[in-house]
Amino acid sequence: TQVEKNQREYYLTEQIKAIQKELGREDQQGELAQIREKIKALKPTKEALEKVDKEIKRLEQMPPLSSEAVVSRHYIDWIASLPWSKESKDRISLEQAERVLNAQHAGLKKAKERIIEFLAAKKFSKTLHRSPIICLVGPPGVGKTSLAHSIAQSLGREFVRIALGGIKDEAEIRGHRRTYIGALPGKIIQSMKKASTINPVILLDEIDKMAMDVHGDPASALLEVLDPEQNKGFVDHFLDIEYDLSRVMFITTANHIEGIPYPLFDRMEVIPLAGYTTPEKLDIARNFLIPKNLKEYGLTARQCKISPEILSAVINDYTKEAGVRQLERVLTKIMRKTIQVLLKDKAISAVTVTPTLIKEWLGNPLFKRQQLEKEEMVGLATGLAWTELGGDVLETEVSVVPGKGTLTLTGQLGEVMQESAQAALSYIRSKTHELGISSKFNSTKDIHIHLPEGATPKDGPSAGITMCTALVSALTKNPIKPHVAMTGEITLRGRVIGVGGLKEKLLAAKQHASKIIIVPKENEDDVKEILKDLGQAFDCEIIFASTMDDVLKTALKNDPFDQKKSKEISTPVKAKKSVRSVKKRK
Repeated sequence: TQVEKNQREYYLTEQIKAIQKELGREDQQGELAQIREKIKALKPTKEALEKVDKEIKRLEQMPPLSSEAVVSRHYIDWIASLPWSKESKDRISLEQAERVLNAQHAGLKKAKERIIEFLAAKKFSKTLHRSPIICLVGPPGVGKTSLAHSIAQSLGREFVRIALGGIKDEAEIRGHRRTYIGALPGKIIQSMKKASTINPVILLDEIDKMAMDVHGDPASALLEVLDPEQNKGFVDHFLDIEYDLSRVMFITTANHIEGIPYPLFDRMEVIPLAGYTTPEKLDIARNFLIPKNLKEYGLTARQCKISPEILSAVINDYTKEAGVRQLERVLTKIMRKTIQVLLKDKAISAVTVTPTLIKEWLGNPLFKRQQLEKEEMVGLATGLAWTELGGDVLETEVSVVPGKGTLTLTGQLGEVMQESAQAALSYIRSKTHELGISSKFNSTKDIHIHLPEGATPKDGPSAGITMCTALVSALTKNPIKPHVAMTGEITLRGRVIGVGGLKEKLLAAKQHASKIIIVPKENEDDVKEILKDLGQAFDCEIIFASTMDDVLKTALKNDPFDQKKSKEISTPVKAKKSVRSVKKRK
């Protein structure tokens, strides 16, 4: 019976082959057999193997040109093209990795330290497979994307970049279901196919620029991708099987932390990249930008000579940014102008860039450094501000005139700065006796606070002590010392609260020739760490203030708390009475 059964199966199989040959499907059978062997060699998961086997059996029964067969074949091809077990070996040499990072990037000390930490841990532990999820946060042009590329190069891994800016469809991350016409896997699975290994470096660029609409929330879809506890079993809607992403090293970039949804932010390790200082920009220009662009334009260093002094002038007068993109544009323009000179006059073999040539080629300086008041001024205080382009100074002017106690704020101030002004005024009202100010000033004087450059919106919690100092100076006629800059927020009780963006603010103060910088006491450790990074070049005196009283004693020429007699004229009412009595007598 058994022999008869085997003979019958053999006979039927041969019949099927003959029929397939008659129908012209013989090639398909052989091709599917090859695909089956290829997928087995990839060593996919048991679930994936079962799913593919089932799909191939279905495909064998379908006419090759039917629409359903096309969908099944597309699905099988995707499974066969994904890496399931192929892993690239990490070149775990700490010295080599450090050399690669330093050769391609100046500064970025913390980011480099974190990468070297990961490599050291990987080298020490043979069982460490889970990769960190790093988020590089910083202004445009500081090298976030290129740093991610350098990380992949230092590890010896494949590198894939996914641009998330403007994505608003969840299917871009998770893929479309196969029931839709033209369905495809999401960007994550597409990147894995492109990388061809299970442990690439995938850069999720501009994670704070994702949108949300009726098609879903891509940020929520990324939760499974970026959660180290969940991404071992990531399910794409197109594949409909679990795919292991735990060995992938995800690096994300963002310009602002505020734009990252908190659940995503919680799953990432944030490394802030601050803007570059002028010495750092000088170093980057000399060692990276100039050699790279000279090579692109076919020039030599002898043909286009740019001295460090000229570079500093270009950085200060023609660029105002945290990164170096605009600086590179300006340098390439100088090189193009040099080429024009060399082509125009064959007798000239080299061009030395001079200040005269810079003015002729680039025009007048675009960004003139704001000159701070060199003399003692009443009601004019200098604050420090953080912007996307780096640090800047913000002069605060206060005018006090007779009136009914109206407070006017101008200069396009945001809600936070308006509230800081209200808090500063309330603090002064509580200290009128100690400061020697009339207790009725709030009903007899109009106060106008103005921040210049009214076309530029301004907001942030760091102008409180600047406004308060300018107000006290204007009300007591006590001048503010020249070359004093400050940053910090004030409370109603006069406490000075810590602020952020200190590196940029300190550099802005130094660039504008400030001699004394007032910083909140809470930020003392941060400032010490920043000064350590900046080296010995920072020569300004830094005063750490814990209360507004400390700020006023440092910033004002005369100690306001030693003056028992108010400098404000507070006797206009008595004068009027005396005039009336004289008239009656007459």
